[in-house]
Amino acid sequence: MVKDLPKVQKMFGLPESEVPIISGYVSDQEKIIMGGVNINVIETPGHTQGGVCFLVEGHLFSGDTLFSGSIGRTDLPGGDYSVLISSIKQKLISLPDDTIVHSGHGPDTMIGIERQQNPFLQ
Repeated sequence: MVKDLPKVQKMFGLPESEVPIISGYVSDQEKIIMGGVNINVIETPGHTQGGVCFLVEGHLFSGDTLFSGSIGRTDLPGGDYSVLISSIKQKLISLPDDTIVHSGHGPDTMIGIERQQNPFLQ
């Protein structure tokens, strides 16, 4: 995906920048401790091939995987609708109802609300 950065920048009309060097990767269910805070990695491909969410003390940082009433786009390079739906249903919807979801765009929501009301998950 990083190798495709110039192509994606061009697609969105962004100036080309240097492709970063990756120094490490995270894995599904890996635990990261940063500043004394426990961060749980949840692998959620679909919006992108290497998509992950981070669960921190009852707060899910979902990026572009799950939104209030919606899901991430899958029409960009590496996106796959069926993989995204599977990721959400297998990994996120099983979290407690009161898990607060902070997405990459839009208002916060909760897992219980998305389980009941998100039209993409019915």
